[in-house]
Amino acid sequence: MSPANQYKKVEKRLFDFILRIFSSFFSTIGGGIQKLISLGKQRFTVMLIPHSERKIFNFRISVFSLIFFGILFVGLLAAFFTFSTRFSGLSNMLVRNQSSLQNTRANLEMVRDEIVELRQVSRDFEDSLVNTLGSFGVFANEADATTAAAGDLSSFINLEEQDSGIMREVSELRNIKEFMQASTESLDKVQNLLKSQGDLLVELPTYWPVSGGIGRITNYFGPEVHPFTQQWYLHKGLDIAYRRGIDLVAAANGKVIERKYEPMGFGNYIVIRHSYGFATKYAHLDNVYVEEGDVVTQGQKIGTMGNTGMSTGPHLHFEVRIGAQVVDPERFLNVQADLR
Repeated sequence: MSPANQYKKVEKRLFDFILRIFSSFFSTIGGGIQKLISLGKQRFTVMLIPHSERKIFNFRISVFSLIFFGILFVGLLAAFFTFSTRFSGLSNMLVRNQSSLQNTRANLEMVRDEIVELRQVSRDFEDSLVNTLGSFGVFANEADATTAAAGDLSSFINLEEQDSGIMREVSELRNIKEFMQASTESLDKVQNLLKSQGDLLVELPTYWPVSGGIGRITNYFGPEVHPFTQQWYLHKGLDIAYRRGIDLVAAANGKVIERKYEPMGFGNYIVIRHSYGFATKYAHLDNVYVEEGDVVTQGQKIGTMGNTGMSTGPHLHFEVRIGAQVVDPERFLNVQADLR
């Protein structure tokens, strides 16, 4: 027999073997399915027998029906537990939300109380602003304009909601904001005015000439008895006493025009010329830190307190002149004291 014929026989046997295996497999599966179908088609009779003489109630049900109703019952039971758990979670969430809502309402009441207090503070601020600007002469015609621009704080008395539906608290806060914005312009005017006055004051002898604002006035401007001659004379300045060596400072911006020593008079002294015809004199100094021609600024150290010249103890003799006329230095020093 040729090899080709042998190969065909082997191939035919293998095909038949595989075919038998598949036939046996599908036959087994088919038989099992038929048995299941037969089992599922089997019917059971369920009888309900009452204890009375009533008619017995019975019905038939197949295995498939039992399986279906069993699955349906399990599904309904699972759905019940699922929705029950979800409902319980929603209930807990509702309780938490109610608690949070109560806290929010309490906080809202606190905010409303704060707004009422803020409203009162705003009224007080408005009155203070009007008085302050009026004292500076800046608020002559601007007061009505500022109040009008702010929407008139008297509108805060209205506690009803606005027609636009905005909560009254929000409306009040907006009115306060508008008032504060309008007040900023007026406060800027005050700031500019104070800055201008500050720029002017550094040119005038208004700064206390003893460093740190210390010292005690022992002799004032005006007629006095001379401590050495015991004669009446015009005391042309202020005598400010303290310990020897304390720093002395310039009372205003200016230029040193004189530095001298008088053993029978003012001892070591300097004269500083300022703007607007003012000049200041500092006498009985111990040390002098500046020279003629030096430019000094208000508050700059120019020397130390001493007891040079005709002096009964460590002190500063401080004079203020306008041109050739001496004036009371206390008038100018009081200006600076009022602003400190």
